[in-house]
Amino acid sequence: MMPTMSYRRRKFMFAPLFIVMLAVVSAVAMLLWNALMPDIFNLPEITFWQAAGLQILARLFFGGFRPHGGWPSHSWRNKLREKVAEMTPEERERYFRRIHSRYHHWGPCPEKEKSSEKDKAE
Repeated sequence: MMPTMSYRRRKFMFAPLFIVMLAVVSAVAMLLWNALMPDIFNLPEITFWQAAGLQILARLFFGGFRPHGGWPSHSWRNKLREKVAEMTPEERERYFRRIHSRYHHWGPCPEKEKSSEKDKAE
């Protein structure tokens, strides 16, 4: 399916918007840094380009350049839900036992313990 013209326009409008936002955030960061850091911590003042570099580094370290920022989206969770929903009950039990055995080497699966305790009580 071909993208619509409005999609193409939005895609090309993102770059100038990104540059403007980076410039505004960098200017604010520079002003805050120069107003506070030299007096409080005896650090040197920074230029606009150093502030822009700090913004890019902070974005890379803490947020990445994904659309929503922060940690990766929860698409992996949705994929897992879909995968589990398509499984039969037996496949689901085998799958979760296998996952549990990978990460919990010290004991049996908690679901197994709960079901065996219920069986003993009856």
